[in-house]
Amino acid sequence: MKLIEETNSIKKQITEFKEAPIILKNIMDQIHDYPRLPFSLDKKQAEYLGEKVGFLLDYVDNDTDGVMSKRIEVLERQIASAPYEVENVIESHVVDQIHAHLTFLLDLMTVIEDMDSIKKRVMEFKEEIRGSKDLKPTYSMPITTSTSSRLVTTGKNTMIGFDEELIQLLHRFTGQPSQLQIITIVGMGGIGKTTLAKHTYEHSLITKHFDIRAWTTVSQTYNVKEILLQLIYGQSKSRNTEINRETEEEVGKQLYQELWGRRYLIVVDDIWSIEAWDKIHRFLPDNNNGSRIVITTRISNLIIGGSLCLELTFLDEDKSWKLFCEMAFGLEGCLPELKDIGKEIAKKCKGLPLSIVVIGGLLRKSNRTQEYWKDIAKDLISILNSGEDDDCLNILSLSYTHLPAHLKPCLLHMGIFLEDKENYVNELIKLWVAEGFIKPNAIQSLEEIARGYINDLVERNLILKHRMGSNGKIQTFKIHDLMRDLCLKLAQTEKFICMLKDIPQGIDKERRIIFIEENLEEGYHTRVVPALQSESLARTLLISTVGPLILKQRLLRVLNVLDQSMEEEIDLPKDIFDQVNLRYLYYGCEYAGSMVWDDLPSSIYLLWSLQTLSIQGTIFAPSQIWEMRQLRHLNIVSLYIPDPSPDGQQQDIVLRNLQTLVTVVDFALTDEVCKRIPNVKKLSMQFYNREKSSNDYCLYNLCYLLKLESFTCSTSYLDNLLHNIIFPNSLKKLSLQHCGLHWDDLTMIGSLPYLEVLKLKRGSVKGREWNPVEGEFLRLKFLLIYKCDIIYWNADSSHFPVLESFVLVGLVDLDEIPSDIGEITTLGVISLYDCSESATLSAMKIAEEQECNDNEGLQVRFEFKNKSKVDRF
Repeated sequence: MKLIEETNSIKKQITEFKEAPIILKNIMDQIHDYPRLPFSLDKKQAEYLGEKVGFLLDYVDNDTDGVMSKRIEVLERQIASAPYEVENVIESHVVDQIHAHLTFLLDLMTVIEDMDSIKKRVMEFKEEIRGSKDLKPTYSMPITTSTSSRLVTTGKNTMIGFDEELIQLLHRFTGQPSQLQIITIVGMGGIGKTTLAKHTYEHSLITKHFDIRAWTTVSQTYNVKEILLQLIYGQSKSRNTEINRETEEEVGKQLYQELWGRRYLIVVDDIWSIEAWDKIHRFLPDNNNGSRIVITTRISNLIIGGSLCLELTFLDEDKSWKLFCEMAFGLEGCLPELKDIGKEIAKKCKGLPLSIVVIGGLLRKSNRTQEYWKDIAKDLISILNSGEDDDCLNILSLSYTHLPAHLKPCLLHMGIFLEDKENYVNELIKLWVAEGFIKPNAIQSLEEIARGYINDLVERNLILKHRMGSNGKIQTFKIHDLMRDLCLKLAQTEKFICMLKDIPQGIDKERRIIFIEENLEEGYHTRVVPALQSESLARTLLISTVGPLILKQRLLRVLNVLDQSMEEEIDLPKDIFDQVNLRYLYYGCEYAGSMVWDDLPSSIYLLWSLQTLSIQGTIFAPSQIWEMRQLRHLNIVSLYIPDPSPDGQQQDIVLRNLQTLVTVVDFALTDEVCKRIPNVKKLSMQFYNREKSSNDYCLYNLCYLLKLESFTCSTSYLDNLLHNIIFPNSLKKLSLQHCGLHWDDLTMIGSLPYLEVLKLKRGSVKGREWNPVEGEFLRLKFLLIYKCDIIYWNADSSHFPVLESFVLVGLVDLDEIPSDIGEITTLGVISLYDCSESATLSAMKIAEEQECNDNEGLQVRFEFKNKSKVDRF
């Protein structure tokens, strides 16, 4: 058992190692993809080294559930550091060759010998594991050791904040139907799932209603037989010795017999996988007499057939304050002099019951003075995680401990984000790809795999989806302060992230350095800048800065700069383009009036592994940008890019990885361009040059971009820009502005088989009347019409059969919204902003009609700038 309990320590050691072999393999693959650059590795040595890296990666993927002893920690540290040493050697070699413009062979024998030594030790250890008599099957951890939840009660054994949910559960437990019902309570760690289940389980109405009540806690590692025994005997009943000799199947049959014909309530607390449920539910009979099963879980997508779901959310301020008072003051009630500071502390807990309970318990035993409580309020989250028992940290860290290895670096990476900030999923995905966290497969792109990782973290309630995009995917997310603090604490403990706060010291060996402040303090240039200019092995640098930025790091992969200068035009620091190993470069401006305005140097192609180039400003790119094979995302406010050369150095180069090209200005979509970007998925174009005609821009070639999913087109003068255009069938999202189409032209758009989002912005369509045709827009989910001169919209439910939301803005002449639109069964929201009063009234009438037809799911939102109109409505 001691060996089994030590198994988890290996998982903590492998967090960074998990990413290292993936990154290393990618580096070696990319080197062979750049014939122009002077890279030289011994082919046989590189292949041999690749085999060693693959072996270590398989070890992480497949053996992290093995048994281990303390001495293996030394081996794990060596495993973790070995790939980094190889990275340092190879990438330093690349930098030296590029800067020296020379080619010389790199001897990898030393690092190969080191890797061989580690592989030998791993093999010896695995043999030792196979021979261990202490090795247990998968379900080996006794369930009674679980500490996954804490009962949130007060001295009077009352519960705060879940009164409505309690009533709801009592009704479900004692009401119809008579068939067996399963109720799943879902929520993040510490939200109060077990508390709610416990209070319902112990309620007097429940104790009288059910013949049998049983409770079991599953946790992340479990023993099925032990779960079944708990359901039979409970925690306090003695068990006969014969039961220990029975098999899992025999114990299960005994449970089935105990429950058969009787009305029972069973609580299965803290379940982490559907496999655990599959192993026990077959022993729970449906007696058709009102029996109930309650499951608590942190996993949102843990689907149990026929179950009802109750999702717990954060407490509001009133409930938080009530719970805080109960925990901090008890029966005495709140002291008047501590009310204001107490409310501030309760608010800082952000509605997480676990946080409130822990900080309330701390303050209940503390000095009840304003000074002391103000000190607590200053750094509440740190206090929560530094208590003697570490309740919050221990409970929330279970979510981290139980993560698959590939998600651990992704969760730790969340520590880089500022508190209470809305973060964009697409940007996070680009960072993860550049960092090397994503393990490739043959079916999906790295970005698709990364989005799957994000969905997994959301479903595990570790991050919170905040806003959904018009395509139905998660657009932005937030992370609860307490969870962020856990990520940051673990990340710093494991040397995953270095946060620069005070005077930085000893950062020369840190791999990720973060200094992001909204307001740079006085002394920034004397404290932080010198540290950032030191020569270090940093691979990631996320910083806020003012003025010139000097970089001396040699091996940077990720550079994210937020410039807080107040100049209207900002130049890019030239040192950036000496960072030849960069994979991700973002340069943003803090102030709205500031923009980058600069030329990229012709040496840009030397950034041989650059994947993402994102700049907030106007950029003029050289022709050498067409030589950057690894580019995946070009995201620039205004990008001026020359045509690729049809001959010479660039003629055979195809940017097969390029997915995003935003926003190119006055750019011709020539045959040559289409050949160079065959896999682009997102393309945004603007046209301002009045000296050219629409034919000069060759938009008729758009149909050759067979992977294109999102296209944005804007012009200010070419009314016939899209004349005779054929959109590719792959298109899912289309946004047009000032393109001068007529409503009849939308037939070609409506026929696109996969179109889900259509945004018709100012001047995109001309004409007074739109008559959609049946059989078009079969997959359209979101429609925006912005400041067009339409008066009559003659449509019904058959024209947009799966529409979920439409937004009308500034349609001051629109007569009405067709009443049959309300019959679209998928329609959830109609939004009108500053539209005609008649159109707004028609939307309200649609909502009333649907409500009379018991369709309460349709919402109508409207807004007027004119206050008199608001008053009339």
